[in-house]
Amino acid sequence: MNISVLGTGMVGRTIAGRLHELGHTVAIGTRDPQATLARVDPDQMGNPPFTTWHAAHPGVELTTFADAAARASLLVNASSGGATLDVLDLAGADNLRGKVLLDVANPLDFSAGFPPTLSVKDTDSLAEQVQRAYPEVKVVKSLNTLTASLMVDPGSLGESSTVFVSGDDAGAKAEVVELLKSFGHDDVIDLGPLETARGTEMLLPLWLRVMGALGTGQFNFKVVR
Repeated sequence: MNISVLGTGMVGRTIAGRLHELGHTVAIGTRDPQATLARVDPDQMGNPPFTTWHAAHPGVELTTFADAAARASLLVNASSGGATLDVLDLAGADNLRGKVLLDVANPLDFSAGFPPTLSVKDTDSLAEQVQRAYPEVKVVKSLNTLTASLMVDPGSLGESSTVFVSGDDAGAKAEVVELLKSFGHDDVIDLGPLETARGTEMLLPLWLRVMGALGTGQFNFKVVR
């Protein structure tokens, strides 16, 4: 499958690398490829610059958001929540039309420091904002309740845990669920229409507190029936 990941941060890199390992044709999109490749300093989280990662993943092409969106049959929004609508605008409505968009972003607002608050909650979600802005895109929310490494390798925890999906298009959700299973997710709960993404996005304040208590993001929630 031709899959493009929008965003070159740690989440985007992790997902793009795993998709390529699984045999997909993968591109990763950025605003300005040359500027991205020119950065030599670690990012705000201390992660190595993109060039270091890209040297180890030469099969993943770096390109613009618009080109990445145009060539893909499925897209992954791995941009920061605050930048998501700008990123999709750069990707272009014509390039996005009719495609499945797996949205893994969270509407985190760091303006008051850490821990962040949510810029949208309760009666709306980032996923719904994306859907309203691009009604011909099939938006599916998932993976936003996990740290990047566990998105693509949940088995590293040593036992089963739960991941959620939300979306209005049944076929798009089924496609995303198959992708999740290829990553190793064996407990996927379909929460229903896209409005249920409000719940998974609002799980982030709890997730952040658990991370603070444990001192690591290497954990996940399990829904025990």
